[in-house]
Amino acid sequence: MKRLLSLNSYHYRRGGSDVVYLDHAELLEANGWENTFFSMHHPKNIKSKDEGFFIDLVDFEYTAGFSDKLITSLRTIYNTQARRKIRALIAQQKFEVAHAHCIYHHLTPSIFKDLNEAGIPVVVTAHDLKIACPAYKMMNSKGVCEKCKGGNFSEVIRNKCIKDSYIGSTVVALEAYLYKALNTYNEYVSHIIAPSKFYREKLIEWGIDKEKITYVPNFTKPIPSEYIADYVGNPLYFGRLSEEKGLFTLAHAAKLSNVEVDIVGDGPILLALKKYVAKIKAPINFLGRLGGPDLWRKIGSARATIIPSEWYENAPMSVLESFQLERPVVGANIGGIPELISPYETKEECGWLFESGNSEDLARTLETIMAEKDSELKRKGRKGRSLVLNKFSESSYFESVNEIYTSL
Repeated sequence: MKRLLSLNSYHYRRGGSDVVYLDHAELLEANGWENTFFSMHHPKNIKSKDEGFFIDLVDFEYTAGFSDKLITSLRTIYNTQARRKIRALIAQQKFEVAHAHCIYHHLTPSIFKDLNEAGIPVVVTAHDLKIACPAYKMMNSKGVCEKCKGGNFSEVIRNKCIKDSYIGSTVVALEAYLYKALNTYNEYVSHIIAPSKFYREKLIEWGIDKEKITYVPNFTKPIPSEYIADYVGNPLYFGRLSEEKGLFTLAHAAKLSNVEVDIVGDGPILLALKKYVAKIKAPINFLGRLGGPDLWRKIGSARATIIPSEWYENAPMSVLESFQLERPVVGANIGGIPELISPYETKEECGWLFESGNSEDLARTLETIMAEKDSELKRKGRKGRSLVLNKFSESSYFESVNEIYTSL
């Protein structure tokens, strides 16, 4: 039996990349691969038979005192414990492939050298742009930023790209210079998977060998069609509540259009967003976190879902989940979003695009979907569902990934 080593910092469904990590392993196991996980201990982790090899928690939220914070800072750059643990694991078990998802600042790329020296090909899924940009989002407090192109990582510090902080930005700049000096990604990573065409082109533009990157769209696990309902609910945002998601723009657009919008999710800007909504008196309903059937019912009755991102979004799982439930999507024209909403290069095929960060344009789009006939919403929604079932299926994903594994 072929053996896969799946690596990710978090071993629970924290965000889209963590969902892909867990679902990827499950899909590979269903198709004849034996999977082993390598991750980090965390209070929210899913129970795993492999957790004896997991590294200690690396998270400033759980540190106390200067020495703990210093150790945590060093581990976010180069985790020597992760290297010891990975060596112990690969000394006991043989693997045909190691597949890394989001391992930065926790497991760290330091482990790639040990895997490579053991003869294990390393595949990395580019869930973000960290391979090219130290700040991983290619943005700072002023918006999208590509000033580091060419390897001048001091721009991260100059522009305070990490949480508008000189200290945090200095740490990630040092990290970037270290792995550049070690030639880690060129020498120890065998192949990179880009879930969007946009990410593949952007990484090539930043100097990654195009022969080393393959576009492989994400897949979504089937959602029961019983949750598909009429278009009676408010337009809906669901996902992480963070600065780059464009939620202040969405709130302003709701105010301008007087269209009631539901928000499902949690995240670091929740309190600030609630204060802003109260200040401008925007018609926004905060529904908290929802999951499973409760979430599917909410999506499956919404008039449309909204992806108002203001960073180079990759291939949002929320778009694919919306399409499965026959919801058209209102998406910002940035990153990989347009290629999902207009997959046939026909404008607004499965929804509507608006200018990222432009609340007036989004307000006009909200007014459009509220005035649209249900039959037109259904037509766009069904087009999206057809796209997901054909192009973003489990079978298509496995075939593509298995082909990459075999070639290595």
